[in-house]
Amino acid sequence: MSKANTGMDSPDRGRSRLDALVDTIVDGVILIDAKGSVLMFNPACEKLFGFRADEVIGRNVKMLMPPPYHDEHDGYIESYRRTHQRKIIGIGREVVGRRKDGTTFPMYLSVGEAKFGGETNFVGIIQDLTARRQAEATRAHLAAIVESSSDGVIGKDLNGHITSWNKGAERMYGYTAAEVIGRPITMLAPPELRDEIYSLIEQVKRGGDVRQYQTVRITKDGRRLDISLTLSPIRDQSGAVVGVSTIARDVTMINEAERRIRELTAELVHTSRLSAMGQLSSSLAHELNQPLTAIVNYSEAARQMLQAAPTPVSPRIPDLLEKAARQAERAGAIIRRLRSFVEKGSVERSVSDLGQIVQEATELATVGAKLDGVHITYDLAADLPPLHVDRIQIQQVIVNLVRNAVEVLRDVNRRLIKIQTAQRDGVQEVAVIDSGPGIPAEIAQDLFKPFVTTKKQGMGIGLSISHSIIEAHGGRIWAEPNPDGGTVFRFQIPVRPE
Repeated sequence: MSKANTGMDSPDRGRSRLDALVDTIVDGVILIDAKGSVLMFNPACEKLFGFRADEVIGRNVKMLMPPPYHDEHDGYIESYRRTHQRKIIGIGREVVGRRKDGTTFPMYLSVGEAKFGGETNFVGIIQDLTARRQAEATRAHLAAIVESSSDGVIGKDLNGHITSWNKGAERMYGYTAAEVIGRPITMLAPPELRDEIYSLIEQVKRGGDVRQYQTVRITKDGRRLDISLTLSPIRDQSGAVVGVSTIARDVTMINEAERRIRELTAELVHTSRLSAMGQLSSSLAHELNQPLTAIVNYSEAARQMLQAAPTPVSPRIPDLLEKAARQAERAGAIIRRLRSFVEKGSVERSVSDLGQIVQEATELATVGAKLDGVHITYDLAADLPPLHVDRIQIQQVIVNLVRNAVEVLRDVNRRLIKIQTAQRDGVQEVAVIDSGPGIPAEIAQDLFKPFVTTKKQGMGIGLSISHSIIEAHGGRIWAEPNPDGGTVFRFQIPVRPE
């Protein structure tokens, strides 16, 4: 190793053996004299500080120290020379070193006294703490992430006893860490699912992971939560599984929302079918009423002609004609009552938010639909006052309009749908804007009549039903060309103070 000439006529054997030993040490070893000048600087020090030994030997050791250690060092040496009190001898502490390029790093310094040729020297043993500090920072960062996570992060031993419990678990289950640490994890499971927990732990003990396992857990106050679990093994340094890490996510609200969407979808489908049947019944009633009226008239005319005929006929013939007329009149009355019921059905109003209706209906309209690159955007007015409407019926109108828009975009390259809400002049308005091919002029004027459609397999009932629903709410619905290409369907509903 490199070292300064100590002024001795021949190398000291002890010093030579020390030099050889120091060169093999992985920690930094530095030897200074009583004035602070560097006498020895081993290869490990060269790696730590970036200086070659010949750049350091003979210079004051404080060159390797940043402030405030740089300024304090001469004071330590002078105090020792004056009082011989060993305040720095045998003491290890964490300090900061300065590299050749000016950067600093944390290090652990232990100082000892050494005698060579009657002179007092000091030996410093230096350990680089950079990796340890980085590891500690990483552990602290990970611990902070775990502690601040909204998910429950729970550690367990292989017997199923809780070993760690973060704030997310406290919020989710209602127990503090002090209440659960050391207790079996089965305390969180309903009785019928406790065996499930041990089965999951066994799976992880064999080195496997459990991903997004849906189950049920019980809170401190007895509530049942739908929980999605992810379980992973905790391993020691040898790789052996020593515990189980569980991430628990409360999916109760998500599952409830999905269930509600399924219910709303079924309800809308049912309402749509009933409305379609009602619209069809109304149309059939209108069409059948005229021939039934004609049957009554013809029957009455035939009966009168038979009565006036010069040739006698069986008296049963006029009687049968009269009965036929009466039955036709009865059928007409039934059809008229059915039509009246369909056309004047009551609207079940409730206080509703139009923006929420639009978003829910759009989600329902796209459930199971093949969007095929269709991009849907919203431009919803903020702070609209609530409406008094039949929520299901208005959702049905929006579902019809959005599904129609999705279908017309299948044959075009530019597939955009924009849904807007606004309020003006005492009405709230919804607009469904598509970038489709537009509506042929010969169909546009009859678009909201029954059985008028641009679809190859459509019945032409959806827009007619939508027209009836909006009119029943005192509003209006219409279509107009989109200036950017396509069609805009708009409907308006009055804002009523009640």
